[in-house]
Amino acid sequence: MIVSLVIMAAYLLDRLIGDPRWLPHPVIGMGHAISALEKAIRRKARSDQGLKCAGMLLPLIVAGGSFVLAWGLLRVLAWIHPWLSVVVEIVLIATTIASKGLKDAGMAVYRALQANDLTAARRELGMIVGRDTQQLDEPEIVRGTVETVAENIVDAIISPLFYALIGGAPLALAYRAVNTLDSMVGYKNEKYLHLGWASARLDDVANYIPARMTAVMLVIASWLYRLDAARSWRTIKRDARLHPSPNSGFPESAVAGALGIRLGGYNVYHGIRSFRAYMGEGIRPLESKDIRHTIRLMFAVSTMFVGLCLMGAAGCFALGWMQ
Repeated sequence: MIVSLVIMAAYLLDRLIGDPRWLPHPVIGMGHAISALEKAIRRKARSDQGLKCAGMLLPLIVAGGSFVLAWGLLRVLAWIHPWLSVVVEIVLIATTIASKGLKDAGMAVYRALQANDLTAARRELGMIVGRDTQQLDEPEIVRGTVETVAENIVDAIISPLFYALIGGAPLALAYRAVNTLDSMVGYKNEKYLHLGWASARLDDVANYIPARMTAVMLVIASWLYRLDAARSWRTIKRDARLHPSPNSGFPESAVAGALGIRLGGYNVYHGIRSFRAYMGEGIRPLESKDIRHTIRLMFAVSTMFVGLCLMGAAGCFALGWMQ
């Protein structure tokens, strides 16, 4: 029961204040650690095989270190006073999720589009995606924003909450370390193909269950909001596995089906054009309102997950009391 209440408090804390710039953030520390380790590895490893072996150590050091540090900190605080440990655990879990940050980023693009300021909309989108945004028209800006918000329902909300439910703040921070590793070294290019392979694979494994849970909850949320839940489910079954990521296609296809839009298509990365499989039927053209609809679905799913945690805990408590 306590774990579920901690998760609810952490989620509400993130919804209220997000990640204030003045507050030190664990992910920044993880990023510095990853950069330092990468430099050290590249100085020592002279071959592709050496980089591959070192790539296996990266998640062990960064994710394992994050877990141990958080666990040790909470143990010390619990020795000082149990409630101090609980409060810090709430704060630590809150740093692993980004519901407010994701909403703010999406709404910044939406407001720029509402003001007919494509330059500002491209700039805001460029802060949250890796693709080139300088030449995008409004529908492509909307597509990029919807895809990013939908994909990050898993990475930035459901997965960290899922691991917090299993192992508290230490496991949530370990997940965030894995996700940060993937975003920094998990690329299939010449530079990171060998060093980042283990981080990329571990991120795929870590998000496997949360991604599919998210897709199911998106279908339910679509039904609650009187969107097309049946089409959302059909689109998941038909299109989710077309995505190059084994996980990202599930939330993206669910949102595409619910809204009756088509995601995927051509993206440009550092001047190189690439194609990503289409998802959804494209019953109507993309519009700026689709950003708001996606954010609304994001909050519905995250609230649903927290509610399920509380219901499960209450059920276990009731069964224990009855016995």
